[in-house]
Amino acid sequence: MKRNVGGLDRAIRIIVGLTLIIAAAAGVIGWWGWLGVLVLASGVFSFCGLYSLLGVNTCPRK
Repeated sequence: MKRNVGGLDRAIRIIVGLTLIIAAAAGVIGWWGWLGVLVLASGVFSFCGLYSLLGVNTCPRK
């Protein structure tokens, strides 16, 4: 997997993912909150499958 998620994008994904998971676990939102696991994983691994399909890359060039 080639990295395609940059620094700020990555931080936002991790924060949003954790927020969704916590809200779902607390019963504040419905089952869809568990989709935060996918958002969190894309932030942790710096890879987004949808970005690959669309040709988007937010990583800085090396």
